[in-house]
Amino acid sequence: MRDALLMAAVEPTLGGVLVFGHRGTGKSTAVRALAGLLPQIEALPGCQFNCDPDLPATQCDHCREAVSKGATKRKKISTPVIDLPLGASEDRVVGSLDLEKALVSGEKSFEPGLLASANRGFLYIDEANLLEDHLVDLLLDVAASGVNVVEREGLSIRHAARFVLVGSGNPEEGELRPQLLDRFGLSVEVASPTEIKDRVEVVKRRDAYDRDPDGFAKKYRSKEGKVRSRIARAKETVSSIETTDDTLADAATLCLALGVDGLRGELTLIRAARARAALDGDDQVTRAHLLKVAPSALRHRLRRDPLDEAGSVARIERAMASLDA
Repeated sequence: MRDALLMAAVEPTLGGVLVFGHRGTGKSTAVRALAGLLPQIEALPGCQFNCDPDLPATQCDHCREAVSKGATKRKKISTPVIDLPLGASEDRVVGSLDLEKALVSGEKSFEPGLLASANRGFLYIDEANLLEDHLVDLLLDVAASGVNVVEREGLSIRHAARFVLVGSGNPEEGELRPQLLDRFGLSVEVASPTEIKDRVEVVKRRDAYDRDPDGFAKKYRSKEGKVRSRIARAKETVSSIETTDDTLADAATLCLALGVDGLRGELTLIRAARARAALDGDDQVTRAHLLKVAPSALRHRLRRDPLDEAGSVARIERAMASLDA
């Protein structure tokens, strides 16, 4: 799970991360802790949508006007990690008319929603398999286009909404809709530790945090700093990492052997392998990188085979073994 989140932080085009596991396995804790490890991003002062100052085509009206007037001042902000509650209304997610301003001054003004807050960051859905269908459809549209379009009470607003989608869920509470499942780049499963020493260590750390949060944070500050620097270096180098034709052929061979539909499997494999290589400090994607990321990139894309009792990971491992052979 940690590796998948780090790869998604380095390569946002991966499509996000889906985490399945039983209650109390630290899914939400890990996702929310990611916020403290992400490098800061730049935005123009007064922007409500975290627009990228270096991409004029995706900027809101405020940013375009500021740039046209020669504004050069920028501010650094934390990369957003936004929670999407299960009970959130559609207006809360996409944005709506600012009723207070409309009632007080009669002015029509847009109040940004969660998608605006998550632009250029992460959008986290806890219990994603319980999300209402109309919100699933909405997220699919925005995730595919990278643009949120709002038509409300005479308002017509378009703004960039490019985010890494992270979902978690308990498999006992139902499956995820296939349309949403396919949108996630990586899928992982987490379970409670089975070793006594690991369980004891988890309890000790949690207890230490409850007793002294500041002291606990200080103790791990240097380790977090190293991870933050690793992510920042990988983000700078990931676009320059080479992928050979042999590696592309390996990805295609693996997906064909597993019967993966479409080409999204190969694209995700290559993007994940490139992010893995960047995190490892390598300058070229190799078969080893590909095999490291294959289980998380392909496990949720396999068709169910009633004649094969093996789980998805076992099927992927067999295919990888035949590729090595």
